[in-house]
Amino acid sequence: MGRIASLTLAASLVAAASGLFGVSTARASGASAFDQECGDCHSVTPGKNKKGPSLAGVVGRKPGTAAGFANYSDAMKANATPWSAARIDAYIRNPKAVVPGGTMKYEGSADDALRASIVSYLVSGR
Repeated sequence: MGRIASLTLAASLVAAASGLFGVSTARASGASAFDQECGDCHSVTPGKNKKGPSLAGVVGRKPGTAAGFANYSDAMKANATPWSAARIDAYIRNPKAVVPGGTMKYEGSADDALRASIVSYLVSGR
């Protein structure tokens, strides 16, 4: 079997295995991006707060209202606009622009693909 045929077969097997086990590349990528950028301070497990609140079910939720998390800044608690995919994307891009006076230490990311991956992961509900 030639090199190209071998690579094609290997790629096909990986794709098939992903389908068999219900693992999507995009989902795995989103989980990895979340862990890399957000995982030190946030979880996606309901009720599991860290330095920051759990982001489980964040889409549609009013900022400053995650159950069991008491360390919100006054700026976050005063923010009444519910989290949407577009708003989460803007927040990950530049947290201080979306919630001036917020206390999150993350400086933001200009990487569109990285943010899209994280947002997709959060929107999917894990």
